Amino acid sequence: MRYIMTLFWAFALVAMLNYVAGSIANVEFNFSAGIIVAVVAALLVIFIGEALPEGEIADH
Repeated sequence: MRYIMTLFWAFALVAMLNYVAGSIANVEFNFSAGIIVAVVAALLVIFIGEALPEGEIADH
């Protein structure tokens, strides 16, 4: 479920950013580019989340 929610929020935030940045730059809204960037962003977040250690890290 967390992967689905990560993909959903990545899509929502990237679509919003794509729309706002396109409006400022006076560029046409490109839905497919937003989907590609959202999938890449979601995969990055998932991989970073899986790479982090779980639990408390001991100080040496």
